[in-house]
Amino acid sequence: MSVDAVGGVWRYAMDLAEAMGGAGVETIFVGLGPAPSAAQRDEATRIGTLEWLVAPLDWMVEDETALDAVPATLAAISLKHSVDLLHLNLPSQAAGLAVEFPVVAASHSCVVTWFQAVRASDLPPHWLWQKASNRRGFDRADVVIAPSRSHAAALTRCYGAIDNLAVVHNASRFHSTETAKESFVFAAGRWWDEGKNGAVLDRAARHIRWPVVMAGACDGPNGEHLAIEHADWRGELSHDRAMHLMSRAAIVVSPSIYEPFGLVALEAARAGAALVLADIDTYRELWDGAALFSDPRDPAAFASAVNRLADDGELRFKLGRRARLRSRDFTIEAQRDAVLAAYGEAMCRSSRLTAAE
Repeated sequence: MSVDAVGGVWRYAMDLAEAMGGAGVETIFVGLGPAPSAAQRDEATRIGTLEWLVAPLDWMVEDETALDAVPATLAAISLKHSVDLLHLNLPSQAAGLAVEFPVVAASHSCVVTWFQAVRASDLPPHWLWQKASNRRGFDRADVVIAPSRSHAAALTRCYGAIDNLAVVHNASRFHSTETAKESFVFAAGRWWDEGKNGAVLDRAARHIRWPVVMAGACDGPNGEHLAIEHADWRGELSHDRAMHLMSRAAIVVSPSIYEPFGLVALEAARAGAALVLADIDTYRELWDGAALFSDPRDPAAFASAVNRLADDGELRFKLGRRARLRSRDFTIEAQRDAVLAAYGEAMCRSSRLTAAE
């Protein structure tokens, strides 16, 4: 299973692999991009085997030739460990891959759908190769996984039909006991990413009557930076420390403009927090009826939605309870079983293609 240490793919891979280990699946993690922290290495080696490549992630390079060695390196490591299946968490990693075993590609996000959602535009010309590379990866994979119907629809709009596309909702291992809620607002994200929309939340914080606590990196791997001026920024926290803060917060918000699934919302729902979410397709799909929604491009509107919950304890309790109940639809066991079914389908497709050849 390919992983990176930068964003949500790490949490996805660790939780899923640990769940699949109980079903007898052994996972070899193959890391690309910036090196993991010592804590991340420890976690990965506890769950499986970790190999880290000196190779970039597709969204971190300007020139496609920087990825030329990736398919052969992935194939070599797969042969070294005698794997039965490759689970790639960037579809472009499947492009040009010459292996005889099944390949599953998971699209957690991509620059093409990101530009459509965040900038309402096509890719800039110097990045058109990204779209072509992902398309080749979709075509090469035996099964493609998307984490929501909304993201699957976005992929289809941007790339055309993907015949082997399946929706498998993400999940979280996080379980929170009932704790007394405190009067503050919590948000977590990679705030350097324009799609996470941290700038709007920071401006909204000026008008929110409760303290707004933001956790997460403000400096990105390619020089991106967000200066937080009005919220209480706690920096980049470990997952456990962020979850501790989240479990105490009465309100958790996500202003994201681009969110193929939105793990923060799920973890907050598990903690019984009342949710204020950006009014985007993904959040409507997953949390309609269990959250307040607001225009993510309007700081005043976002602040108004948060203040409504801050002023209404009965509504906070009702939405927190609804969110917790909804979160039961996204269990790690359900995700594991759906991914294993996708693996089975990939094996069948790969066998049929091999027989046809």
